[in-house]
Amino acid sequence: MTNDDARRRELGAFLRAHRERLSPQRLGLPATPRRRTPGLRREEVAARAGLGLAWYSWLEQGRVTASRQVIESLARALLLDDDARRHALSLAGLYAPPAEERPEDVAGRLRPILDAWTTSPALLVDSRFDIVAWNRAYAALWTDPDTLDPRRRNLMWLAVADPLLKSVLADWEDIGKDLLAQFRAQADHDPEDVRVQEILGILESDTPELRHWWNCRSVREFNARTVTVRHPIAGSLRLVLSALRPVDATQCMIMLYTPATASDHALVAEIAVAAAGPASARPDRATARPRRPAEIGEPSPAGLASR
Repeated sequence: MTNDDARRRELGAFLRAHRERLSPQRLGLPATPRRRTPGLRREEVAARAGLGLAWYSWLEQGRVTASRQVIESLARALLLDDDARRHALSLAGLYAPPAEERPEDVAGRLRPILDAWTTSPALLVDSRFDIVAWNRAYAALWTDPDTLDPRRRNLMWLAVADPLLKSVLADWEDIGKDLLAQFRAQADHDPEDVRVQEILGILESDTPELRHWWNCRSVREFNARTVTVRHPIAGSLRLVLSALRPVDATQCMIMLYTPATASDHALVAEIAVAAAGPASARPDRATARPRRPAEIGEPSPAGLASR
């Protein structure tokens, strides 16, 4: 038996199991004494799905292949939930993308996890690299996303255009190019995406070198790397950057910066505690992170002040 044969048989068994456990009463069908079949009859399912009885019987027997349209019709006829519908599509050899949850809802569920990493900066980004959640350690060590123009609250912008990160990352250009290649690998799947085009427009305005980088058309999947930070107070820090993708929200990704050594861990902890103290006891933010040009009276980068 081939894999296709086994999959067709499993699809048939799957449909039959759901047919037999679907109560006729849920569909408004009479429960007559003559009904001996558990659940629905084949002819009832076939009629609800707009299929011929013989063909549907062959499908349950694993003798024929179903199209996406047929599986979708059967999913409605059998009142399958989204998980069962996608499983039926998968058994039919059809791609079944997972249902996408709103990034804001994902953030609400995952924020407690981010907050639990008290000494590891972490943030949650969506498929466009827009930042939807972050923890206190991230805001203390890097840029607090709350201070950004919402249109620039994006990991791509921070990596290649934020003057603060460019001043503290030892190899910001390599990191920016690497992240841009990851961004392109996703953006090219939907070139008409309005938000992607807006991000690219802002990046091109704020970062002159971006056009050349983008035209190289480099693409790359994420790879863990060690990031060196030149902190003005704490000195040199080394953080291991990892990416975690929730299995129930694959359009989102957690970017986690783990201190590389015990001394790095202690320094990040001190920075996070200093930034989180009471307002009356909290030191100037300059002691916890570098200040932006606007905070020290310098001219803002081109395009930043007006947006």
